[in-house]
Amino acid sequence: MFDKEIIFQSENIYFVLEKEENLKLFIETIINENGKQCGEWSYIFCSDDYLLDINKKHLEHDYYTDVITFDYCEEKKISGDIFISIDRVEENSKKYNVSFDNELLRIIFHGLLHLLGFDDKTKDDKELMTKKEDYYLKEYLKFDSELHV
Repeated sequence: MFDKEIIFQSENIYFVLEKEENLKLFIETIINENGKQCGEWSYIFCSDDYLLDINKKHLEHDYYTDVITFDYCEEKKISGDIFISIDRVEENSKKYNVSFDNELLRIIFHGLLHLLGFDDKTKDDKELMTKKEDYYLKEYLKFDSELHV
C-alpha cells in the first residue's frame, strides 16, 4: 500500500536513494504525528540545471536552490511534488561540513514540512523549520538504526 503513495525518482540524473523503505515508514510516522493522512506525492531528484529551469518557469526565480515543493494537499491528505537538486545537496554538505546523507535527509524533511503546512519566509518560521528538521533527522537516525534494514 504505502510504496505506491510516496515515489522516489530521478530526472536528468542517475540517483538511487538508499534505505527507501525505512524512509517511507518514517515519513508515514511524521505525517501521522502531524494529524495528516498520506496521499500521493513524489520526491524527484534532479540536477541544478533541471531545478533552475523549474524555478524560472514556475516561480519566476533565476537562481539555484536545493528544493522546490509543489503543494497539492487537500484538507488532511498530503500530496505534492518535491524536487531536490542533488548538486545543491552535495555542495551544501561540503559547505556545512556534514555528510551528503545528512544533508539529503534534511532537505527531504524540509520538503515534507512544507507539505505539512510549515513555511520558511520569516526568520521565526525558518528557525522553527530548522528545529523540526534537526529533530526529524535525529529521530530518523535512531529509527533507522533500530530497524537494521
